[in-house]
Parts: sequence; C-alpha cells; structure tokens
Amino acid sequence: MWSFIVRRLLIMIPMMVLISIICFLITELQPGDFVSQYLDNPRISPAQIELLKKNLGLDDPGYIRYLNWVKGIVTRGDFGYSFAFQRPVGELIWERMGWTIFIALGAIVFQWLLAVPMGIYSALHPYSFGDYTLTVIGFIGLSIPDFFMALMLMYLMLQMGATSIGGLFSPQFVGAPFSLAKLLDLLSHLWMPLIVVGMSGLAGLMRVMRGNMLDVVSSPYITSLRAHGLDEKTVRKHAIKNALNPMVSIAGTELPNVFSGTIITAIVLNLPTMGPFFYNALLNHDQYLVMTFLMFIAFITQIGNLLADIALAVLDPRIRMS
Repeated sequence: MWSFIVRRLLIMIPMMVLISIICFLITELQPGDFVSQYLDNPRISPAQIELLKKNLGLDDPGYIRYLNWVKGIVTRGDFGYSFAFQRPVGELIWERMGWTIFIALGAIVFQWLLAVPMGIYSALHPYSFGDYTLTVIGFIGLSIPDFFMALMLMYLMLQMGATSIGGLFSPQFVGAPFSLAKLLDLLSHLWMPLIVVGMSGLAGLMRVMRGNMLDVVSSPYITSLRAHGLDEKTVRKHAIKNALNPMVSIAGTELPNVFSGTIITAIVLNLPTMGPFFYNALLNHDQYLVMTFLMFIAFITQIGNLLADIALAVLDPRIRMS
C-alpha cells in the first residue's frame, strides 16, 4: 500500500507540470491581455499602455513568462501577481479557500447522506411508488439549473418574510468577531447553498447507488448467502458494502466538480468562495490568478482520486494496492 501511495505521489509531479503547460496555453489563447481593457480609454496613451505592459512583464515572450511563473512556485512558493487586485495570487486564493472548501465539503456530505439511503431504498423496493417518487424528485433536482433553483429559493424566502437573503451572514455580522450569535446566523444562511449546490449531483449518485444495489442483490453471491441461512439483515449489510465500492470511486471526482461547477450559483447567492473570484479573473484577463485556480482544481482532482483508491482498498479487503 505504501509503495502504491508513494508511486502515485511521484506520478503527480510530471502530471502537474503537464497540466501547468496546458493551463498556460489555454490562458494564452484568450484574446487580449490585462491591458487590453485600457485600449479604448482616451485618457491613457499608447506609450502608457506599453509602459504598463513592460512593468507587468506582459511584453516578454510566452515561454519566458511561463518559466518565470514556474520558477517562482518551485523556489519561493510564489504563484504570481494579480494584475487586477495588485496583490500576490497566493494571498488572494487563501483568503477565499476556507469558505470554498467548507461549502464544497458540506454539499458533498449533503449529497451522500441523502443519495445513499435513497438509492438503497429504491433498489430494495424496485418499481414501487416510493421508488418512482424518489426518482422523480431526484431528476427534478438534476434538471433544474443551480442558479435557477437559487433564485426560486430566494424568492420563496422573501415571500415568507425573510429579510436577509444570500451570503453566509446577515449584514450586522459581516466583519464581526465570532460568537454564538454569529454561528447561529451562519447556520440560518448555510442551508440554502448546501441544498442548491448539493442537489445537482444528488440524482446521479442516487441512480448509481440504486443500479449497484440491484446488481449486487441479484448476484449469485447474495443467493449463496441466503442459501447458507443468513438472516436478511446480514445479507443486506453485505450487499450494501459491495454496492458502495463504485460509489467510493466516484467520490474522488466530487470535490473538483463542486469547486468548478457552481460559479454562477455562488454569484447569485453572493457567496465568498472562489467561484465569483475566478469569473472576475477571467473577465479581467488576470492570467496568473486564472492559472493558479485551474492548477488547484487539477491538484485536488488527483488527491481526490488517490484518497478514493485508498478508501476502496480499506473498504474491500479483496483489493490490494502494491
């Protein structure tokens, strides 16, 4: 197992190098650069624009800018400089990373706490009224866009008399020191982003769990357990354990999907996450901020897949990593 983990970690190094090159090429394909927004400004002369390009290093060849960026990461842990915010990219990322991870993990927990039991119930009661009801609810959540669901929930809350919609805190608690009242206010706002972000993947996970459970329940392995006289509760326990294996494999991709797939939702709900930040960086041609965010998504994807493989080996003794 340890040799497998070390080997996977070592493979991540050339993978991240290759991904960094792809990220840089993608941002280079975007028309214009940060100073392009000043070209139509009559108060800024072409000479000033050229001077700004030189000061920001945008007049250097692409490969020089890429090598300088990689050198800064390797030698100093410096991910570059944000042109729009005029601050180091690392500081800007870490300021918003805490809430981003918190909401993403909360949404994943919400998905799994509902999807797994819903899938198990549907598989154990196939083609029943409950099965059809859960399927319809799941597909409604899957078919409605996240941002539209956020708008609907905000409208319903306003109609019910709510005064503070969106964000994670009421105005009086923004910037206030942490206290019990602030925690309760956070919990009163947190349910909406968790539901909106979590509903998108709920139906898919439920259908995967249902399909896995149906395959396992109808397998000769389960028939053999019943033939040996095991009670139904024990049989279901073994069936659920085997049906969870593919779900664990899927879990490795859940975190990056939540990170990158909720940008518009975060803007609608005014969440202090990386989504709106990344969107503004794209609009402003803030190259190093965009590349760092894409690199982070790639990194957590690889870490998520590694953790999923380890969890799969722990869950199923038949799987051995070496």
